[in-house]
Amino acid sequence: MRSASSKLVVLLFALASLAWAASPQFSGQERVGLTTGDQWEPAVAADGSGRVYVLYPHYGRVPDCKGCRVPTMLLVASNDNGKTWQPPRVMLESGSGQFDAQIAVDPADRRTVYVAWLQNGKCAVMLAKSVDFGATWVFTLAVRGDVELDKPALAVRGQSVYLAFNHEEEVWVAASQDGGRSFISTRVNIQSRPGWSLLGAATVDPAGAAYLAWASYSKAGGARGAVTLYVAKSADAGRPWSTTLLDVSAAAPGCKDADCGEAYLGAQVSLTSDAAGTLYVLWSAGSAPLGPQRIYFSSSTNGGENWLPRVSVFYAEPGVEHAFPAIVAGNTGDVRVAWMDARNSSRNTSHWNTYYRSSSNGGATWGEEIRVSGYVPGYRYIGKEGFHFPFGDYFGLAIDNHGDTHVVWGEGLNYQSPGSIWHASGR
Repeated sequence: MRSASSKLVVLLFALASLAWAASPQFSGQERVGLTTGDQWEPAVAADGSGRVYVLYPHYGRVPDCKGCRVPTMLLVASNDNGKTWQPPRVMLESGSGQFDAQIAVDPADRRTVYVAWLQNGKCAVMLAKSVDFGATWVFTLAVRGDVELDKPALAVRGQSVYLAFNHEEEVWVAASQDGGRSFISTRVNIQSRPGWSLLGAATVDPAGAAYLAWASYSKAGGARGAVTLYVAKSADAGRPWSTTLLDVSAAAPGCKDADCGEAYLGAQVSLTSDAAGTLYVLWSAGSAPLGPQRIYFSSSTNGGENWLPRVSVFYAEPGVEHAFPAIVAGNTGDVRVAWMDARNSSRNTSHWNTYYRSSSNGGATWGEEIRVSGYVPGYRYIGKEGFHFPFGDYFGLAIDNHGDTHVVWGEGLNYQSPGSIWHASGR
């Protein structure tokens, strides 16, 4: 017969196994930011002390800020891993609108916070840095231009700060090796196929190599042509850059919303790296012109020289439209992904939702697919089947000091208004 102690060991092992196999759990979604006006395209980051930061552009009046213009960049912070949130604060009063939020916590110290955005008619890229958990900030004009820029992508590690951005078909990076005090700009896509470019993401691996990912829309076909997805690497402080072809997507179907741009639901790519330096990419791509986009994943363990064959990470049936890939990584092999898809739509009504999956072994196997978005009464654009339309071109993920995932995304009635940003956390 087994002893009482051996039976206890077996019981504890069984309980641990059940806990490991249990379905992942997420909190119900909670609105963050101001509750008047519109909020969209949020960026999120978490530090090593239980703080979570959400940066977003606010479309509407900001209380007690007469000098704020639409949109204004606001920061919402939590000191208790997203259980409660401080009132939104204005990052920097500006006489022009502020667009395209980016935020990152330095993975080297898990304390220093960087944020970036466009302003001055989108001709300038601003950088702000805080070493006291967002209490005070130092601001730097990282890029000053004479033309309209688009979609900055921010990546940091130690004293290295990279701010990528695009102007029409050109992809540029402003690189700093002194913690963001000074920058040198370099064009990245000199040798790639010409076409309108859209930055996806940037990352810096533990060895200090920097990586970018972007989509390039064909010059001839525009939003109705093929989209080429690239990853670029610099192992020498941002100069030079080598570019690798990741995938080619057919053009996505246009939006049902007349105000939505033709490329709004088109191919995008997101990029991250884990503590061991493994690279991960998540992207949307279609196989047939004007057909539905799907979500794909790949990884590289040799600095992007080779990538594993792409794999699907969703359960939706063929023909379901997917968009807006988001990805984050933590410890070795810990990678987490999210996206939006419209699997719950009917013939006459669009119903989008935000979905999530995670892997503890670098994407070799994946946990259960989770619908993160849910029903919240009182909003005419949120139903039990989902929300009417993705509000913003992208959203974000972060991993906190307890290992939980924080997802922040936008939901709206249509492309224009009304819309708001939402937070949920779990693992």
